[in-house]
Amino acid sequence: MRSAGQRKKDSLHRLEHDVDAWVATADGGSGTRCRVPLSFLRNGSYLLFATPASSPTGRNPAASGRARAGIGPTRDVVLVEGTAETVQPGELTEQDAELFAAKTGFGPRRLATPYLYFRVVPRRIQARREADELDGRELMRDGRWLKTD
Repeated sequence: MRSAGQRKKDSLHRLEHDVDAWVATADGGSGTRCRVPLSFLRNGSYLLFATPASSPTGRNPAASGRARAGIGPTRDVVLVEGTAETVQPGELTEQDAELFAAKTGFGPRRLATPYLYFRVVPRRIQARREADELDGRELMRDGRWLKTD
């Protein structure tokens, strides 16, 4: 079993280096859920995703203001829950757009299909590998890192 400090270090590495996540959103009115794989960029205090504007995942963050992401395989997963802000392509900074395109290998602003971006600011982060890491899996609560050393 890893120490909390090692889990945080490993989680930050996964957030910086992994490219894809399973992202879950829900409609703000009906609660209908949607889960899709999306590429992402971690840029400082938030994760940046892009998805077609007409998709449920494109609409849901605007309606609910929330999203969840599962990053990594099931036996070494980082779970992120956070607030979600919808960002129109023209509102995205050039730096974020370029960093996103460089990391993920695609630039949605150049596609014919209209895309939206959304920023997820983590409020809760959990990390675990096996059952022996279920206790103490919470690394961030209410947007603050817990003591991990």
